[in-house]
Amino acid sequence: MINNDVIRSLRYMLKLNNNDMVAILALADSVVPVEQMVGFAKKEEEPGFLRCPDVVLNAFLNGLIYSRRGKDESKPALRAERKTNNNLILKKLRVAFALKTDDIVAIMLEQKFRISLPEVTAMMRAEDHKNYRECGDQFLRNFLRGLAARLRPA
Repeated sequence: MINNDVIRSLRYMLKLNNNDMVAILALADSVVPVEQMVGFAKKEEEPGFLRCPDVVLNAFLNGLIYSRRGKDESKPALRAERKTNNNLILKKLRVAFALKTDDIVAIMLEQKFRISLPEVTAMMRAEDHKNYRECGDQFLRNFLRGLAARLRPA
């Protein structure tokens, strides 16, 4: 899944404007101009589209964790990884929204996406673990849609 899709989904889900997005990035000590954020929020076919780099998405997710859960000054700051994948995005969203594995399974079932508890925990493992499972684009897309449905009920 491309980073811009994740940014757009979170923006819709949390009812954020460009200034809110920049403020969340600032919580993770990342500076992105509002004009650039506008480009990240556009679709690929729209003029002015800018591809969101992994480091910006990771910084945004770290800022989201800080904005929703608070920043613990006694612990080292979260680092914005240079590379990202769907598993890392899922892990950071899980932390930001204080979700348990059961919550993720329930969200997926609401989206008519059948998944078991062990499958979700396998996605949360380190890549070198023998039971690691890669989080696919379809899973992440359905998870974001389900999370949005929970946060923005019709």
